[in-house]
Amino acid sequence: MTGSPIAAVLRELAPGVLATLVRRYGDFAACEDATQEAMLAATTQWPREGMPDNPRGWLVTVAQRRLIDEIRSESARRRREEQDAAVTPESEETPARDDSLALLFLCCHPALTPPSQIALTLRAVGGLSTAQLAAAFLVPEATMAQRITRAKQTVDSAGRAFVMPPPAERAARLSAVLHVLYLIFNEGYTATAGTDLTAPDLSDEGIRLARMLFDLLPEDTEVAGLLALMLLTDARRAARVDAAGDLVPLDEQDRGRWDHARVTEGVELITATLARGDVGPYQLQAAIAAVHDEAATVETTDWPQILALYDLLGRIAPNPMTALNRAVAVAMVRGPAAGLAVLAELESDKRLARHHRLLATRAHLRELEGDRAGAARDYRAAAARADSAPEQRYLAKKISALTM
Repeated sequence: MTGSPIAAVLRELAPGVLATLVRRYGDFAACEDATQEAMLAATTQWPREGMPDNPRGWLVTVAQRRLIDEIRSESARRRREEQDAAVTPESEETPARDDSLALLFLCCHPALTPPSQIALTLRAVGGLSTAQLAAAFLVPEATMAQRITRAKQTVDSAGRAFVMPPPAERAARLSAVLHVLYLIFNEGYTATAGTDLTAPDLSDEGIRLARMLFDLLPEDTEVAGLLALMLLTDARRAARVDAAGDLVPLDEQDRGRWDHARVTEGVELITATLARGDVGPYQLQAAIAAVHDEAATVETTDWPQILALYDLLGRIAPNPMTALNRAVAVAMVRGPAAGLAVLAELESDKRLARHHRLLATRAHLRELEGDRAGAARDYRAAAARADSAPEQRYLAKKISALTM
């Protein structure tokens, strides 16, 4: 993943190029491979020869040649393929809106697992290579290649034409699309493993795709809510690590380092969206983020409002992490003992019982209550279960401070 102008152009054009090929040939797997080969050729040739006047047409032509060469090597249907090749990219333009939306829905096919949906979305819609995906998710390139291959085969086997799903299926599929974009962003904002706390390229790609989806569906309140949530959360990125790359928690961050342009954009977007009255979980999470971001200091944070929003979020979209975050809000409004009582109830949830974040939260609340020994024990247990090196270092610092 790179921030070069050529890379940005390729990411923007990737969905349309793939969509053109899929519409003509119907073989998603083969078309996606051909698109990737064309993009690789562009990264090699364009810096040397200059970007063509019609970059999309160039990519479609190169990808089409690769695809037809492959087809010719496997069958004798030369006449039809040569006729297809004679159609110029410019003569078959279709609305980019329909292409991009249909492609997002296709990559989030219900037959795929969430990890496969994420990989396929980033590759087909985001234009990222297998090597880039493997590096982002800290897996061997061969493992990522197998995941993508299986995902493409699943999509082809499902027989879904390159069209929008029927209305009865559309809402559920849009929910899957939003979830995939949310997971992409979150993996970038707080990497689940590795030496770095964040993977900024993934966060940026999640925001880019969410912006694209918002442009396609500006009237959908949850699409707007997700984009607002990403902007308001990512605004704190620069302040989340210190000079050594170590984690800085929200209550210790230098708010002067926040991206206030993103804060403003996110607040304006969620404010306008909430006014329309159709409230969903992404909007509520964005509203919570907005309350945090609008507070000049930790002390002036409107915790009662945050708790009220978490209460509503817990009713309409119960989730273990939502419940965990609510426990902190309860502690800030009603005191650490009340927050610990909420955590005690969550310990029976198998999804959270041994999660390092439940242990770290309990340690934090015990520290606020004055139970230094209990806090140190929980921080040690949390550090033993955390996979992220920056989180481990932060927890080690807390243990050291409590046991000096």
